[in-house]
Amino acid sequence: MHKDDILKELEAIVPKEIIKIDEPLKRYTYTETGGQADYYVSPTQNEHVQSIVHYAYTNDIPVTYLGNGSNIIIREGGIRGIVISLLSLDYIDVSDDAIISGSGAAIIDVSRTARDRALTGLEFACGIPGSIGGAVFMNAGAYGGEVKDCIDYALCVNDKGELITLTNKDLELDYRNSIVQKEHLVVLEAAFTLMPGNKQAIQEKMDDLTERRESKQPLEYPSCGSVFQRPPGHFAGKLIQDAELQGHRIGGVEVSKKHAGFMVNVDNGSATDYEDLIHYVQKVVKEKFDVELHREVRIIGEHPNDN
Repeated sequence: MHKDDILKELEAIVPKEIIKIDEPLKRYTYTETGGQADYYVSPTQNEHVQSIVHYAYTNDIPVTYLGNGSNIIIREGGIRGIVISLLSLDYIDVSDDAIISGSGAAIIDVSRTARDRALTGLEFACGIPGSIGGAVFMNAGAYGGEVKDCIDYALCVNDKGELITLTNKDLELDYRNSIVQKEHLVVLEAAFTLMPGNKQAIQEKMDDLTERRESKQPLEYPSCGSVFQRPPGHFAGKLIQDAELQGHRIGGVEVSKKHAGFMVNVDNGSATDYEDLIHYVQKVVKEKFDVELHREVRIIGEHPNDN
């Protein structure tokens, strides 16, 4: 189907002002890398997402979802088809001990809302730079807490544009994994059931976690967050540190000197630099310690030479 035809058909089902063509995706990633999206759409209603997904399914057009781009690398070749940004679905509603949030809301903001209402259970998320949708997608966690501990349900859309409500159990939340990943679903909304707490105690815990995070993580540079999953019986950062890889650079991307589990964009690095450095670190750690490092960060899009 011709590009102009797809544009006209998209404009017939959602407001034209939420559609962009050939949009540079590096504007939306924490690594500040990424090629163009053929169509970049920013729905403001759940029904928009359903309509776009149903249209794409019917016409065999690929769909990619983006949250706030904090734990993802998009290759320079960009993404074909339709990219749906969920950031405009950013509402946060509170009712008694429950918080219901749109998938585009920052999980940091949801944790702060919980604090303001003296609700405990989301303190661990006070420094996670991701959206609610992304947090559910990968069962985000930090400092001993994870989404699995407090989520009640998630409202999702399948690849046909149909709504599905999944309970905590249905979500099959595991270490950095969920049914959302396995079934290629997209989260539109999530509800969290929390416990009444002491606002001052909640704030003190969040302050402590924030201080620990800021002292250890290289927040001063663009990065994709924690690069690798924790290998059984090991810590990825310690293995990389022991392999003397801190400061190792490929192109403009290097293994952080502050925290070996991070890779930072120090000099106009590219997605290819990130990918090459990831492969190099995996190779060296395997050779030195016989431990396989598996990525936590997602890498999507096409290589530059694929176009």
